[in-house]
Amino acid sequence: MSFGGFLGIGCQEHTIPWEKLKYDTQLGGFRTDITPEELTRAPVVSEDKKDWRDRRREQDLHDHWKVPPYWGW
Repeated sequence: MSFGGFLGIGCQEHTIPWEKLKYDTQLGGFRTDITPEELTRAPVVSEDKKDWRDRRREQDLHDHWKVPPYWGW
């Protein structure tokens, strides 16, 4: 999820685990229980750190959202 900035400049990107999203067929989209405070405190993903193979970064994300990682604890 990204927010802030203007036309993609200066925006912040945050990774949200699928466990925090629930699809609502009546809405035609996803619902979540994430608060604005949780999102602003979430780890920011920067362009130079988009190495999805980094388990330490992934563990930090799962710890923040308090959901178990897909590879197990």
